Amino acid sequence: MDTLYSEFEAYLFQEKKMARNSLDAYRRDIRDFAAFIRERQIENPTEVNNAAVIAYILYLKKEGRTASTINRKIASVRAFYNFLIERGDIKDNPVLRVKTLKTEKSEPEYLSPAEVELLLQQPDSSLKGKRDRAILETIYATGMRVSEIVRMDIGDVNLKMGFAACCSEYGKGRVIPIGSVCRESIKEYLNEARNEIVGDRDEEALFVNSGGKRMTRQGLWKMIKFYAGKAGIEKHITPQILRHSCAIHMIQNGADLKSLQELLGHEDAAATQVYLMASKNRLKDVYDKTHPRA
Repeated sequence: MDTLYSEFEAYLFQEKKMARNSLDAYRRDIRDFAAFIRERQIENPTEVNNAAVIAYILYLKKEGRTASTINRKIASVRAFYNFLIERGDIKDNPVLRVKTLKTEKSEPEYLSPAEVELLLQQPDSSLKGKRDRAILETIYATGMRVSEIVRMDIGDVNLKMGFAACCSEYGKGRVIPIGSVCRESIKEYLNEARNEIVGDRDEEALFVNSGGKRMTRQGLWKMIKFYAGKAGIEKHITPQILRHSCAIHMIQNGADLKSLQELLGHEDAAATQVYLMASKNRLKDVYDKTHPRA
């Protein structure tokens, strides 16, 4: 029955155009579930019932998996059985009536405006420095995901109009305004650095590495880590934290949730509301520490 799992993975890659990282996560989840049911003498996944899925959840709990991890694994299994239904292999999804576990929403980590300013001051005036400043400014100005940043092409930026187009790993695109500081950083990079760095003149990527090829996620992560260390910021800084910082600072300056949701590309408004709660919690901390009658 390994064929069914392989065909599902091929379906995610070829039909759903799923990104490699997401595909790997689905593959691990499905293979883990397959190993579990085999240990219980269920060789054919089409024979799985609701009781087997519940047993899997109890097993994951016993193994100490977090609620969010269990929910993700069950979502992967649910998608697998939806695939089998579409193929006509089964009629009912054994995961359909399984409820997701309640998870505690953790407050997003973010930098203070002063820390962001310090980070953005670190790149020097070298070719690499101009590129890195443009990248950092773009992440903070737009709140884009790292996957969206590395996918950007030169044609995705309109400096005159002050807009940038981006596309998520799920193929959903949006247009985002970019501020004057970010526009100037990108303009300087394009005019004074990119052509000197890029090797292939046909390369369309906006941000390129030292070899002149499209910047990778790993390269971008390492770059941010380098400048965080250079700035002496002890927090563990990632592209996601810069994205969080953009959202939190906009809320603190009066942005409404609907506009922020559109800017960040959130499908679910609840994902955006997390930033509002974080901002309120920060305000309460300040109040408790400073108000004489707190």
